[in-house]
Parts: sequence; C-alpha cells; structure tokens
Amino acid sequence: MHLPTLPGSDVPLYPLNLGGNPFGWTADEEESFAVLDAFLAAGGTFVDTADAYVSWVDGASGGESEAIIGRWMADRRVRDQVVVATKVGAKPDRKGLRPDTVMRALEETLERLGTDHVDLYYLHYDDEEVPVADQAATLHALVRAGRVRSVGLSNYTPQRMREWFETAEREGLTVPAAIQPRYSLLSRGDYERDYEPIVAEFGPLVFSYPALASGFLTGKYRTEADLDGAPRGGAARRYLEAGGLRVVDELVRVAEGYAVAPATVALAWLLAKGVTAPIASASRPEQLDALMAAPRLELTSQDVAALDAVSEGF
Repeated sequence: MHLPTLPGSDVPLYPLNLGGNPFGWTADEEESFAVLDAFLAAGGTFVDTADAYVSWVDGASGGESEAIIGRWMADRRVRDQVVVATKVGAKPDRKGLRPDTVMRALEETLERLGTDHVDLYYLHYDDEEVPVADQAATLHALVRAGRVRSVGLSNYTPQRMREWFETAEREGLTVPAAIQPRYSLLSRGDYERDYEPIVAEFGPLVFSYPALASGFLTGKYRTEADLDGAPRGGAARRYLEAGGLRVVDELVRVAEGYAVAPATVALAWLLAKGVTAPIASASRPEQLDALMAAPRLELTSQDVAALDAVSEGF
C-alpha cells in the first residue's frame, strides 16, 4: 500500500490514525500505554490528540491525553517512530485562536508531549473573531520557527476553510497539509457536498472522525439497553434514533462475507472513499485488531455500492 508522509516528516503514515481521546478517560495511563504499545507493534505510526482532551472528565482540565502520550514516548524512546497530531483552540483555559493564545498553548503542549515540535498542528475550531489571514500568519510563524512541521484544520465551515487555503496560497504562507472533517457511514452529506470539492482543489490529506460513529459502527449498540451506562452512549444514541441500525445491519452482512469485524468494513469503506487515514480509538489493545485490519481489506465495488445505498441520507 502507498503510505504518504506529512511535510517535515519522513515517517510513513499508516492508514489508521489512532485517536487519543480515550487516554485519561476510558483508558487510564497503564491501559493507554498498552494500547499505544500494541498500535506501534502492529505497524501504526500516527497518533491524534488535542490539548482539550480530556477536559470533559470530572477533575480534568485538558492536556491529560497529551501528557500520557508524552510520557509513553519518553518511556519507550519512540518519538522518532511516531507522528503526533494535536490541536489548539478548545482547551477551557486556552480557548480561541488569538496569536498569544496559540503561542502559549503550543508551549504547554510541547511540554506535555516532551518534544520540541508537533508534526501536525490543527486549529481545533475556528475563531471567527480572528481573521483568517491572522490565523494563517500565526501558524506560518510556528512552522518557520520549527515548532510545528505541518498545519491542519478541523471543524471549519467550508467557506472559512476555503478562505484559509486561498489566503495561504495567495500570501505565500504555510498551506494546510490536512483537514479533519466529520465523515463516516453515518455522517456523509456535509463532507461529500461541501468538503470533497475543497480536497479536490487544494489536495490536503484527509483524516476523518468519528470514523466509527462513537462506536455505533462496531455493532455493539443495537438497543437502548446497550447504551445505558456506556461512556459514549449519549453520542451513539442519536445514530440509533436516526435509523442507523439499517447501516449496521448491512455492515454486519458485508463483514460476514469477509470474515472480519463490522468496524473493519466501516473503516475500509472510508479508505475506499479516498480518506487518507480515518481516526478511530481504542481503550484496550484487543480492540485494535479490527482497526488495523482495515487497510488490508479491499472492498468490492458491489459492497461499496451497497454501503453507499444504505447510508444515503446520513
């Protein structure tokens, strides 16, 4: 398989981006280390986190996931084997994208990660009080300083995202190397209508989330009772209520034909749609098997079409 790289990095990106939001939430430090060890051992190279992870947990303030990843990289001495993506703009005490906020947030992120640079630095959410030109100039300065190797955008409207690309190209600033859009079998419309044209025009790598729809596309949530007490149950409930079980049923049918897990098929569908590396997370090492198998599964055009048809309208 062809493995791309990010600007400033010579580490190939395995086509599965490990999400770091369970670290410090549904996985404690020991469990997180076990997941990261297994991911690296299976050929994984690319870990995604954010300075806001896991600020939603009682007693947490954000930065916990970054800190766990940083301690793991230091303990295992694997910084040069791992591509680290993180994000700025949503941590409760570092919200927004004013230049001074971004600069302070990055210094804190680098300290937590125990590194002198971030491989891919996303703007987590747009800050419409800060002009796009100023955002682009701030990120360009960080790239020029060597603190950031490449830039990404997440959770931008298509209009503001397009403005970002156009401004960076026009002004000779760092052009985003990646976007992180919401895209899965249960979240298709916005991406395919509004963001695919941007990808076609400007050519960023695409790292989509939540690739497994908060675990719903694993098939483990089939009834209301399955949602009770689950950490991601609230997020998964909206897919159940929207009729998402018909998509799961088709996933299960296709998966049985390949003797793989439904999650493997859901991720393979995204890869067939041109996503560079979908983002999926694991709280336990054994959950990785289904995720890491996706790049090796080539769906037939008939199976892709069947999944397209059943997920139409999402």
